[in-house]
Amino acid sequence: MFGISLRRPSRLLAVTALAASLGAVSFGSSALRAAEPDDVLAKVGDQEITEADIAFAAQDFGSELQRFPPSQWRPILLDVMVDMELLAEAARRDGIDQDPDFQKQIDFLTLRALRNAYLAQKIDGGISDEDLQAAYDEQFAGYEGEEELNARHILLKDKAEAEAVIEELKGGADFAELAREKSTGPSGPNGGDLGYFARGQMVQPFEEAVFALEPGAFSEEPVETQFGWHVIKLEDKRRQPKPGFEDVKADLRTQLVRERYEAEMEALKADIDVEILDEALAKAASETPEAAEQEAAQ
Repeated sequence: MFGISLRRPSRLLAVTALAASLGAVSFGSSALRAAEPDDVLAKVGDQEITEADIAFAAQDFGSELQRFPPSQWRPILLDVMVDMELLAEAARRDGIDQDPDFQKQIDFLTLRALRNAYLAQKIDGGISDEDLQAAYDEQFAGYEGEEELNARHILLKDKAEAEAVIEELKGGADFAELAREKSTGPSGPNGGDLGYFARGQMVQPFEEAVFALEPGAFSEEPVETQFGWHVIKLEDKRRQPKPGFEDVKADLRTQLVRERYEAEMEALKADIDVEILDEALAKAASETPEAAEQEAAQ
């Protein structure tokens, strides 16, 4: 794809929400106006360039547009469309549109566009918020998250220091205060608070020791790790809360799209005969159908 050239950087036109909706609101050079897909923005010979043309160009050149301020997107896209119309007219004059290879390319692009439109309208577009909510309710019904602990610790350089701290705790000393006073770890100033964590997030044998405690209890023997000697207090145990609907909505949509795509492909293959005539390709297709279909669904 050819890069976009910026020819009129001084024109100040704000961008429409082109890729999102052809009927979105757009800005003219001075005032807000309602943009309609059939609005004619320019003419190249007898060919009209409409708001819809600009919208389709925005989808095609979206990544390149990111290099420019949004205020320049519409004039850039219009430049692109003008160039395309001029070059297309030159191609027609030279008979390129009648070339067999060009016709095959058109056939392929039409095939791809139809595939994409069907997926967008019938599969992805057919998934409603109600469908997503139902999938969420089903997937997280009776959800029981992983166990999490909230603990504090006091990190000390040697075992004797740790044993002395344990004796102070047995005598009624406040754990958080001792952590602020004696801990050499980064959590010391915060009273040794480690927040909530699950299995696999702490080093052994720290994890083994803390998961053996009950809330409110502290380790009565120092726990050695590569960082030093720990005295640990367990503050709380809980189960991870289930994720909110909005947090997993995008993942649920991806899951439903994949499921509906696979179901649609099975239905279509049952309805329309597919015959692979090349023996090598037929064998390859039979060996890896799932991988190929998953890639296509993505």
